[in-house]
Amino acid sequence: MKLKLFLCLLVALFSFTTKSYAQEAAAPDPNFYVYLAFGQSNMEGFPGIPAEETKIDALEGRFQLLAAVDFPQLNRKANTWSPAVPPLCRPGCGMCPADYFGRTLVENLPKNIKVGVINVSVAGCKIEMFDKENFRDYASKEAAWMQNIVKAYDGNPYQKLVDMGKLAQKSGVIKGILLHQGESNSGDKQWPTKVKGVYDNLIKDLDLKADKTPLLIGELTNSGGAAMIAEAAKLIPNTYVIPSKGCAPDAPRNTIHFAPAGYKELGTRYGNKMTELLGYPVKTPESQPASQPTPEKP
Repeated sequence: MKLKLFLCLLVALFSFTTKSYAQEAAAPDPNFYVYLAFGQSNMEGFPGIPAEETKIDALEGRFQLLAAVDFPQLNRKANTWSPAVPPLCRPGCGMCPADYFGRTLVENLPKNIKVGVINVSVAGCKIEMFDKENFRDYASKEAAWMQNIVKAYDGNPYQKLVDMGKLAQKSGVIKGILLHQGESNSGDKQWPTKVKGVYDNLIKDLDLKADKTPLLIGELTNSGGAAMIAEAAKLIPNTYVIPSKGCAPDAPRNTIHFAPAGYKELGTRYGNKMTELLGYPVKTPESQPASQPTPEKP
């Protein structure tokens, strides 16, 4: 009888210990900082990746991408973490602000902290593409090539971003959101309100706290969209403008997209600003001053 009782207790203890280890293994890593990135073509990254930008061995695996789509040529699968080598959005895209955002964070933060990004962006789209309730009406009227991009995100870019965010929360902690969009909403006085709607929905759907989840919005090339982006920063608490002055455009091909050097500089500014917001010193000098005061470390 005693032996039977002992064996029952032993089995119960083993089951409890195994369950505890499993729960601990499944818990998200508080030192894995995850960031959502979305927007239009400049957040996708205009095609053009210098060979040296694909060599990131120095980051020691601390900068990761949770891919929203498959990248066959890179043997990168959707819904899995992999080293954040450009392109970060979809095959055929180029460098984007998220590249040097992540690299800069890794350089500035303690070595026990990893950084992950998710990039769901649609070239040429208005902010309405990420309108949770009405995006289908907008998307259905756009060109076939844009609709094909939407299909790559299971027909719903906003929901794809949310789904990827929820998946990422199993591994780490969402610490902020990056936006680069506005070229297609030029002159739209309602753009700041529309951006707020998208941000508020992300906060709600991902069970985040707005005061702990800053929104960083980058200016367009040649400081474009400065007024409406500044207005969005006034309207949405915990929102910061990332200036683009001095970030090289892709001239002479066009002045809408940045050149690789421009993406590098703009991404570095995103990264330096987030470093400040996390309460850590910036190790690399910022070429543009911070546009808003830095809050205390969360």
